[in-house]
Amino acid sequence: MADKTILVIGTYDTKNDELDYMASRIRAGGGGVLTMDVSVLGDPANPTDHSKHDVAEAGGSTIQAAIESGDENSAMQIMATGACALARRLYDEGKFDGVVILGGTMGTDLALDVCQALPLGVPKYVVSTVSFSPLIPAERLSADIQMILWAGGLYGLNSVCKSSLSQAAGAVLGAARLVEPPVRDKPVVGMTSLGSSCLKYMKALRPALEERGFEVAIFHATGMGGAAFESIAAEGGFACVMDFALPELGNLMVGSVINGGRDRMLSAGRAGIPQIIAPGCIDLIDFAGWQEIPERYQDRPFHAHNRLIKSSGLNAEERRETAREMAKRIKSSDTPAHVILTNQGIEEWDRPGQEAHDPDAFAEFCDEMRKVMTDPIIFSELDCHINDEAFVTKVLAIFDAWVADGTIKVG
Repeated sequence: MADKTILVIGTYDTKNDELDYMASRIRAGGGGVLTMDVSVLGDPANPTDHSKHDVAEAGGSTIQAAIESGDENSAMQIMATGACALARRLYDEGKFDGVVILGGTMGTDLALDVCQALPLGVPKYVVSTVSFSPLIPAERLSADIQMILWAGGLYGLNSVCKSSLSQAAGAVLGAARLVEPPVRDKPVVGMTSLGSSCLKYMKALRPALEERGFEVAIFHATGMGGAAFESIAAEGGFACVMDFALPELGNLMVGSVINGGRDRMLSAGRAGIPQIIAPGCIDLIDFAGWQEIPERYQDRPFHAHNRLIKSSGLNAEERRETAREMAKRIKSSDTPAHVILTNQGIEEWDRPGQEAHDPDAFAEFCDEMRKVMTDPIIFSELDCHINDEAFVTKVLAIFDAWVADGTIKVG
């Protein structure tokens, strides 16, 4: 008897051979297979466990409605809605342990939705012709999605694409056997940061919070990390968030691809999670290392972090705008939120003598923060840098008070 069952999803009318090949590799490895067809027009060579009709009906529609929807995008969104609902129901019923989905751009669009519909800890593998592509924004990625490039296999099986497909089959089966889903035996604090060369508070906060009986999950706020942070917050996965690294918000506002999605700074509030917030690194605009710095940013302070990422500084008005956007997002919910402004700096590179030191623009940012961080936001201003011990001390004081009065739930 198979020890783990993998749900295999794809358009069986056009990719039957490839999907069957992955299923055969999973079975060869001792796994079980459950199949789901998300085709619209055609039919598989052999019946699947869950037909395209089952999928459409799970989403409250029909295949005929998909056919008559007018275009392939509308049709596939009908199928995506159904696939999400059906996959989640099957998982909740204990019918499968991991999922692998195959597709080009159409199938990948559906696959991203299905992966977001499944909880953290369910192995999720997408074999796609556009894996790792700039076509896929961070906000579409679930927190633990895995992607494999489907190379050389758009039409039919061959030795090149079998390499990708067999690796995906082995990866998802192995992950289903070895994964350790979140246990939830301790309340979790979700924290954002960047590397310790830029922001250092997590070094002191993590052990202090662990001593208090909390688990700490720290997210790298470079687009993908912020998106993962938001997706877990949206599911109510944190007892408290410490959102102290906000370059993704400024990046979103100026159009940088290195952003955490449109919901950045919104999910915790919507889920009723108390928030402690500081504007760490919100003065920087990040660019991919391969990009040319746009002309309008070329006269700004500049920091080349490595070959993957480089940053320019926001000017005074842009910083005021980020402060206003922060306040707007925080005030969109009535979740308790305490904002801390460290008026001596918000990242290591803005200290005197460093590349991002711009005291005039920072002073304007601080001025705007004082104006907009009003009720119901709790606002504190500290005469220190975000990397100073005084910041950690203040954060822990707020946290301890919220635990004591029940704002932060520990049970």
